[in-house]
Amino acid sequence: MPEPDSGVFDLDRMAADALATMEDERRKLGELGKLWKEERTTVRAKDQSLAMTFDGRGELVDLVFNGDRYRGLAPAQLASVLVETLQRGRAQSMEKMTELMGMTAVPGLDLAGLATGKVDPQEMVDALLAPMLEGIDGFDDRKKEQRDG
Repeated sequence: MPEPDSGVFDLDRMAADALATMEDERRKLGELGKLWKEERTTVRAKDQSLAMTFDGRGELVDLVFNGDRYRGLAPAQLASVLVETLQRGRAQSMEKMTELMGMTAVPGLDLAGLATGKVDPQEMVDALLAPMLEGIDGFDDRKKEQRDG
């Protein structure tokens, strides 16, 4: 029987590492949920005519016009101020999410993409479980069938 340090795969260690990685990612997702509920980001237009507040997901939750300055803007100029301020606010919210999530220990796992809705949660689960399940009879075939339809 091979010794534990002989270079042969140590399944107990591999399983423990995979579970630790999954627990770390789960913790990050819990922190992300808290950020979504509690975080607020307020951005002011460059000309100070308005301010926008975004929730932790980067969704606009409040718009405040400061004084009457916005009334003197041409419609196209007001639209430009709104769009630019909206883009900056969303970008700042996304930066906070990305900073919180950091780099993932699982190659190919895009937690920022998950947070913004650009990644399918099933793909995330597959990325977490695939290293543990590779080589198990039938798993690769089922995965291929799901992918190919």
